[in-house]
Amino acid sequence: MTSTTRLNCIMPPFILTRLLDSDNADIRKAALSTLLTTAQLRGERTVRNLIARVLAVPGDGRRSIYDCKHSTILPSARMMRSEDDEPVKDAAINQAFDGFGATRTFYREVFQRDSIDDRGMRLQGYVHRGTHYNNAFWDGQQMVFGDGDGQVFSGLTGSLVVIGHELAHGVTEHTAGLEYRNQSGALNESLSDVAGSMIKQWSLKQTADQADWLIGSEIFTPSIDADALRSMKAPGTAFDNKLFGKDPQPAHMDHFVELPDTEDGDNGGVHVNSGIPNKAFYLVATGIGGNSWEAPGHIWYESMRASTPTTDFQGFADTTFAKAAELFGAGSSQQQAVKEAWAQVGISITTTPTLVGRG
Repeated sequence: MTSTTRLNCIMPPFILTRLLDSDNADIRKAALSTLLTTAQLRGERTVRNLIARVLAVPGDGRRSIYDCKHSTILPSARMMRSEDDEPVKDAAINQAFDGFGATRTFYREVFQRDSIDDRGMRLQGYVHRGTHYNNAFWDGQQMVFGDGDGQVFSGLTGSLVVIGHELAHGVTEHTAGLEYRNQSGALNESLSDVAGSMIKQWSLKQTADQADWLIGSEIFTPSIDADALRSMKAPGTAFDNKLFGKDPQPAHMDHFVELPDTEDGDNGGVHVNSGIPNKAFYLVATGIGGNSWEAPGHIWYESMRASTPTTDFQGFADTTFAKAAELFGAGSSQQQAVKEAWAQVGISITTTPTLVGRG
């Protein structure tokens, strides 16, 4: 992760911005604090430099979970549970530990991948960061969780999809390196949603038809009228309330949202336009049938490995079509499902995919 790489956060900035208009002073304060501290973290590299030497040593994906005790200074956090330790009393620590384990095992068993970097990278997690911090993020070396404000959001460790999503940013970083802006950034976000959903479905042994395809459904408090942060099955329907407004995600290229490539513009709409490739994967998974992590997952994973930092929706669609042929045969039902899914979101497969064979 270079100094220009942007922090990968689960929380869409437009949700936090909307919370600034809440009638509740505590909700406004927590949202403002989260926005300010997240912006500051995007330029912070101190912690990474301190631990880079340790993480560079292959560790068979060993897990270590630290308690920040509501501090924002990660080097002062205390390690509370490592690979061979028994569960502790703190639920957030155990949730992070178990979520890391499920994600690590998923990548090993499904894709024969050795941790995030495919070289046994140690998995470091920090919980209880700050006070009322409404976010979780991957910064290139570790994953950090807030506890939520207790009114809109609960603890971010409570969702396996969130954990899988954020760790998947590390996988993408170590493979395609997709730039976190515009279409490549939206594809980056989508690949993390795909991974988080597959990990949850694999853990629950759910077929594509049985799954809810919701991202972050567990992190809202019971008082909030919202299904999730995003819906892969039906982008644009995850929430519609006074507090957040209506889910802005499109499900088709006809409704692609043009936003500025700035922090206020969600880096060109990376959390917004990810709804389009999300919908495509959902359609492929349900079109093929069975388990999403089998044929659909392998097509998407191999296509990610064949992508470049600037791959856009069209390039990725073309690559999935080519990879479906490589894996299952030209003209196979799997390849046809891929072609039909992309067509349903407004992207026609071209005859000369540019990324075939890479990776």
